[in-house]
Amino acid sequence: MKAASLFKATIIMGVACMVYFRIVRPWVLNWGATKEEVGRSMPGDDILPGASLQTTRVMTVDAPPECIWPWLVQMGPRPRAGAYTYDWIERLLGIDIRNTDRILPEYQHMEVGEFLALNDKGQGIAVRDVQPERFLVLQWMPAKSTWAFGLYPEGGGRTRLVSRNRLSGSGPLFWLGMIALMEPGSLVMERKMLLGIKSRAETLAP
Repeated sequence: MKAASLFKATIIMGVACMVYFRIVRPWVLNWGATKEEVGRSMPGDDILPGASLQTTRVMTVDAPPECIWPWLVQMGPRPRAGAYTYDWIERLLGIDIRNTDRILPEYQHMEVGEFLALNDKGQGIAVRDVQPERFLVLQWMPAKSTWAFGLYPEGGGRTRLVSRNRLSGSGPLFWLGMIALMEPGSLVMERKMLLGIKSRAETLAP
């Protein structure tokens, strides 16, 4: 009886794992993205050419790029505009961040090489590429993972807002942490961010 129960449990676990890796995990990694968007190269991909993990998450915004860019370029810890996600979670992680619902004129210009410190431990975000109203490429330090935003105009004044993360890592602990915690957790935070940018940008749209 025990052997039969163990066999049944093993089968159920195997099926659950297969469903997760074939159906659920691709959705987690590429929420909202088409196959073309997942496979398309973006500025910043060359920073980590051998990245072991990539996410591409996409939101359609009913606004042109010029209405989205002001919200992107001012993102960051205080006194910048936040990340339009669950800022209380960010603060639990020790990041001094608070979201704003207004354009901050003093943070509408960003230059390559600029560093946005997240805490007093040397952790932060380095600006790697800036193409106004098109692309913004950031790199987390010291982890060195990359975070790129792309604005792809569509007809009818709409824009595909693409957020891509790439990082390197290996070993059982790395993959256990990614699959069990970081991948689903990042989707929750990033989905909220994309929705936050969408709602703000659409208030500026004609």
